[in-house]
Amino acid sequence: MAGQGEGALPYLADGRAEVRLRAALVVGTVPEARFVERLIERCAVEPEFFVRDMLTWALARHPVSVTLPGLLREVRSERAQARSQALHTLSKIGDRRAWPAITRALLCDADDEVARSAWRAAVVLVPDGEESGLAAVLVTQLGRGERETQLSLSRALVALGEDVVLPALRDATSAADPRVRTHALATERLLRDPDTGFEFAIEEAKRVVALGGSGQAGQ
Repeated sequence: MAGQGEGALPYLADGRAEVRLRAALVVGTVPEARFVERLIERCAVEPEFFVRDMLTWALARHPVSVTLPGLLREVRSERAQARSQALHTLSKIGDRRAWPAITRALLCDADDEVARSAWRAAVVLVPDGEESGLAAVLVTQLGRGERETQLSLSRALVALGEDVVLPALRDATSAADPRVRTHALATERLLRDPDTGFEFAIEEAKRVVALGGSGQAGQ
């Protein structure tokens, strides 16, 4: 493989994952604005997580003024992976000018991976004073998906802080849907006691719900 970014670009589509990884490393080591579109395009189709992470690193090595327009375009893509990876990259870059792109539609995206990426990006990019509005949207997603998705949502809510999230959780802790109520109670427990593990919090919340309880888990 050529030692400079230009020579490495074709290898981003090589059939061998280790070669693609090395190509992304080289392109990120010698960043140039003309490489950005190729990196973004590859993010949308790259099958290996560790290679996608290197592509994100390579994009973050470029000036935000160059990467931001393409990433904001990608969050509106019809391809779920393009949306997810663009959101992941925006969360790593952390430039709050991207905040308007974190729409309710993305936060409630039907694809779990896109939604998880949107939640992570949102808590990084949310401007001061808009945390409560974000929390209000996030709590509408309580109970969705399997363990990984629920853990991601709880982490996002915990990151917003107890003062912001507890009021938003109030109705969910007595919701008619037992999955929503269980997830809300577990998240409430994590907010009050961050050292509690997610699995313990969920199991405790399940016991409370099974007994017909609501409110703070463990009471």
